[in-house]
Amino acid sequence: MSHPSPVRPLGALARNAPFVSHDPEFEAVLGDAPRLVRVVETDAHEGPVYVSGEDALYFTTLPRRGSDGPVVAIKRVALDGLRFPIEPERVSVVRPNTGAANGMALDHVGALVVCEQGSHSAHARISRIDLACGSHETLAVEWRGRKLNSPNDVVVAGDGSIWFTDPSYGFLQGFRPEPEVGDHVYRFDPRLGRLEVVADTFDKPNGIAFSPDEQVLYVTDSGANQEEGSYYEERPHLVRAFDVVEGRYLVGERIFAHVSPGFPDGLKCDSDGRVYASCASGVQVFDENGLLLGEIALAGAVNFTFGGPERDVLFITTDDAIWAAVLDAKGA
Repeated sequence: MSHPSPVRPLGALARNAPFVSHDPEFEAVLGDAPRLVRVVETDAHEGPVYVSGEDALYFTTLPRRGSDGPVVAIKRVALDGLRFPIEPERVSVVRPNTGAANGMALDHVGALVVCEQGSHSAHARISRIDLACGSHETLAVEWRGRKLNSPNDVVVAGDGSIWFTDPSYGFLQGFRPEPEVGDHVYRFDPRLGRLEVVADTFDKPNGIAFSPDEQVLYVTDSGANQEEGSYYEERPHLVRAFDVVEGRYLVGERIFAHVSPGFPDGLKCDSDGRVYASCASGVQVFDENGLLLGEIALAGAVNFTFGGPERDVLFITTDDAIWAAVLDAKGA
């Protein structure tokens, strides 16, 4: 079922449309014919990754309760260009059970880097899945002898280093033991096998993304959400920005934008440096200075990624479906 979106004049807010403008610059994101379409109904929760060579989207499923912790699969949907919706039969299972997989990214050889939150008996870790042969290896499981909490989201830099967030949601949601380390942001060097803390000022670090030139790192703080289903207005619900020095260090920490309603989760940049963050109302779009330009109104939006033949489709997961916002902006 598709939901074509009317193109509305940008001079005024259009609260009843899928695309809500707050600034004329949002027109550059939308182009002349934006549309929001349901791609397929499926249990798509987190970690969407588009693989251009396959025209396919990989994602992690909505967690199901298991005896030792959440049961999460990695699935794949074979797309067909810009033909939406597509048949449910195009969704397949890549890995039926993971260590509560959450965020994912592609590395430089086309393998999936996966945040596995772990369980009561399985350690949390950053792992890598070779999509060609299906092999699965552990990259990082501890920092200075202390186990990771529950890795949430990940991005791979141009030099191959892996940056990820590690909030203690697994403990708060009852499927991980008491934390051994703080809620940090990490950089992992796969060549040296070295894991370093790069930021330790977060309540609950969540989504993570680089600017197109990788000179700025953006990280969402979803501290307003603690135990499952909670919301504490006085705690952080914002995006922080850092300057990246020598590809290794973060300096100049600052608040980039406050996000409301709810708290921010997924995070991406487009090729022009605009920042996209998912929240309770959909996906919000900010300019490089943190000014809210507009929103893609889609209740239940969890995470998203750019993809499609021209990198101008924002694929959004909502727990019960995958949606596509066809835009003019392109992914970084």
